[in-house]
Amino acid sequence: MNFIPTKLSGCYILEPKIIQDSRGYFMESFNEKTFREGTGQDVRFVQDNQSFSARGVLRGLHYQTGDHAQAKLVRVLQGEVLDVAVDIRPESETYGQYVAELLSAENQKQLFIPRGFAHGFLVLSETATFFYKCDNFYNKESEGGIIYNDESLAINWQMESAALLISDKDKELPSFDKARKVW
Repeated sequence: MNFIPTKLSGCYILEPKIIQDSRGYFMESFNEKTFREGTGQDVRFVQDNQSFSARGVLRGLHYQTGDHAQAKLVRVLQGEVLDVAVDIRPESETYGQYVAELLSAENQKQLFIPRGFAHGFLVLSETATFFYKCDNFYNKESEGGIIYNDESLAINWQMESAALLISDKDKELPSFDKARKVW
């Protein structure tokens, strides 16, 4: 596994070693020891989530606050998405900055998003199956979110707004400056 640091401290792109032959391929998608050595972080994942979405579906930007903050290891099992992580840690040098990475079933890349980040993704293929591990259990009372088109973040979603399919709940998320603090 190749661990590539992003411009946001603690956030990594993971590129697996894929062994291919005439039968197909094999890869190790997660190994606790390798992960700890590659990121320098001791993360214990406790919950796996999976979603299926059509082209243009944008989910996010979501996070959990306080004691329920979550780190995530995200990947795409089928299709292609633009995955976005926003640093919302007030003490961070990269507070308010984001990284965007193309994740697909073809490239098998993963993105590790530590606690203190908002997360969202946009489906670029006809459909996509999105899978992620969390290091903390979901807690409804600890939900936080930021509107996807916040002007101060200026995220390039690579798709026209008119083509986006967004839940009513996500359309009503606050701007970055009015969003609930992560801690």
